[in-house]
Amino acid sequence: MTDITQSPNVLAFADASGDFNEAVSRVEASEQARVEAAGAAATAGTPGAQTAAAGERQPIRAAVLKAAQLARDAEEHARTKQHVKGKLTARERLDLLLDTGSFEEIGRFSGGSINGGVAGAAVITGFGRIYGRTVAVYAQDFSVRGGSLGAAEGRKICRLMDEALALGVPVIALIDSGGARIQEGVAALTEYGHIFRRTCQASGFVPQVSLILGPCAGGAVYCPALTDLIVMTRENSNMFVTGPDVIKAATGETISMDDLGGGHVHATTSGVAHYLGEDESDAIDYVRTVLAYLPANASGPLPHYDYMATRADHEVAKRLAGIVPANERQPYDVTDVIRCIVDYGEFVQVHELFAPSAVVGFACMDGNPVGIVANQPAVLAGSLDVDASEKVARFVRLCDAFNLPVITLVDTPGYKPGAEQEHAGIIRRGAKVIYAYASAQVPLITVILRKAFGGAYIVMGSKSIGADLNFAWPSSQIAVLGATGAANILHRRDLQKAKDQGKDVEAERARYAAEYERTTVNANLSMEMGEVDAMIDPEQTRETLLHGLATLRTKQRRRVTGRHHANPPL
Repeated sequence: MTDITQSPNVLAFADASGDFNEAVSRVEASEQARVEAAGAAATAGTPGAQTAAAGERQPIRAAVLKAAQLARDAEEHARTKQHVKGKLTARERLDLLLDTGSFEEIGRFSGGSINGGVAGAAVITGFGRIYGRTVAVYAQDFSVRGGSLGAAEGRKICRLMDEALALGVPVIALIDSGGARIQEGVAALTEYGHIFRRTCQASGFVPQVSLILGPCAGGAVYCPALTDLIVMTRENSNMFVTGPDVIKAATGETISMDDLGGGHVHATTSGVAHYLGEDESDAIDYVRTVLAYLPANASGPLPHYDYMATRADHEVAKRLAGIVPANERQPYDVTDVIRCIVDYGEFVQVHELFAPSAVVGFACMDGNPVGIVANQPAVLAGSLDVDASEKVARFVRLCDAFNLPVITLVDTPGYKPGAEQEHAGIIRRGAKVIYAYASAQVPLITVILRKAFGGAYIVMGSKSIGADLNFAWPSSQIAVLGATGAANILHRRDLQKAKDQGKDVEAERARYAAEYERTTVNANLSMEMGEVDAMIDPEQTRETLLHGLATLRTKQRRRVTGRHHANPPL
């Protein structure tokens, strides 16, 4: 890290003087003596010493030492304020986030006054590296005026984002702020508008990640809300548009900050947070991990990692045959399937605690990053509800923006039924999945593991909606309805007649369901129509996916119409 407080000259002089205060006093006295000597020499008509002797260090100016002292005192003040709350300082967070010694700060004293004893604005901006790749980062400093945003802070952030866009590098925000600086009024609000606009301009071009490591309230919440991923911590993280005091004054409701907008609430209920870290270190580590799967920008290459296949891969593949139960009503954990397919069994989930009937996340296949989307039969039988629909749609859009192929593993009975879902907007919000898959132009490969019924079969990466390659396991069931549901509709009169005649209605229903399942609920019709390319054994899944990804590696994007933009069901 380039830092004036770590300058060899400054450190050597300060150590020799005992401390910065003494060093500043000595330099000021030395400068005054030189000024007086120069004046006396001019009066006497003799030349004064103009430069340092050869081999000697240039004299250190008092202003430089003052700046170094100010910077060091500011960090000590930050440690005192933050550590008692169980929080790291902004610079300590940057040390954890970035590769050691890679941070290059820009505008350190911008917004400050060195002579006036003000170290700078309440935000630190600069560039660094994560796993050797450049990123832009800004970290709000709560120890300076509560991390509030004013004109100086806004200008620093906007300058950083402009440079990040020009360089085509990811932008990471470390948020710990009391919001807009009230004393600056509309000037502070204007800066939020500038940041919002730049965030929208960067969306889909460079990855944008927000780390919420303290309060984030009012209009400030929309800065992270516009980014690709939001990471919060179990303690200290809060996000809300209106705080507890405002809510109590307006509605009379009493609620704590954590219950209103804490990390757990946003990771499990609202879906605002994509990951909930146990602490700041865990949250920061997750950001480093996720960025390892993403390119620097939408035009750049995906990262690639060396992968060596071993005999263990074959043994892991054989496990797939025993994971999915033959009984369609019996649950299982789809992440067990995913870990048998991807490199080293490593799968980084996104939105893990939110809408758990769907699973999304990043993995690698033969060293190349991919996005994984899957139904989770262990929760709600893998059905799609309003939250799961938005979770899947948002992730597919993220992958499509940054050129990650999407692998979809299907095992769903359909959209979740009920008045609650209808009133929550399952039509509008469920349509987002359709839009995400239908508009995606990255390689799309789908594997039906067990059941794919009704509209959910169509939207979960079907051939008709735009998937490139579709496969099915031998046990897969594809139909408009499950066998029992179809029997109830197709044979309702026969069942009523059996009831009137005193026959065993359940036995008749089971017979009709078995016949429907034998003739209709299988992958045969889909294969005959070309909607499924092949039936594969579970053990062949990884190999099949690798061949498919290799085939689709050169897939090109194409512009279908001359429209300005689409109008999806936002």
